[in-house]
Amino acid sequence: QVQLVESGGGLVQAGDSLRLSCAASGRTDRRYVMGWFRQAPGKEREFVASFTWGGTTAYADSVKDRFTISRDNAKNTVYLQMNSLKAEDTAVYYCAAALQWGTVVGLYDYWGQGTQVTVSS
Repeated sequence: QVQLVESGGGLVQAGDSLRLSCAASGRTDRRYVMGWFRQAPGKEREFVASFTWGGTTAYADSVKDRFTISRDNAKNTVYLQMNSLKAEDTAVYYCAAALQWGTVVGLYDYWGQGTQVTVSS
């Protein structure tokens, strides 16, 4: 079992930056793929970014070149640096962990409670 707790969300203006954090606890000895997803009101949860244990990253096209995922294994923490934020980035952002790489929601076994990001235009 892995417990995930996100933090760092808030209300910002378009063009601003924000960094989300996801602290993991529990069975952090396993080599999980860590991912960020988001869900806007009335929409399905969608993939944002992922980071494998080996250091491979992947991004959704909509955030590529603006968002950066990173992880500090010593602190069991994953980060999502979000730059040049747009109104369409407004959503609840979720941290998730999986034992295999993928961009599909169903592949991820553990989820945080989410943190709200609101970008005003």
